[in-house]
Amino acid sequence: MNREVTLPLIVDDRGTLQVAASDVSKLLRTVGGRWLRLVEAGEEGLDEDTVAALTIELAKLADRIDVACIAHSSGQSP
Repeated sequence: MNREVTLPLIVDDRGTLQVAASDVSKLLRTVGGRWLRLVEAGEEGLDEDTVAALTIELAKLADRIDVACIAHSSGQSP
């Protein structure tokens, strides 16, 4: 299944980027890691399989952001 995700970038009136892509990918990985720790701690109401699947998807999205940034900085298309 191929799903495209478009993330709008937040820029100021001069076109300066306000949120670094590395911060976004780090945030995605941090959220997934936090969810996993909650499941491991026995937090009620969290389904282990669902949390695992969501965490994997967040990591994949973070990877895509990182790859696109590397490609952009090297002058290549992802």
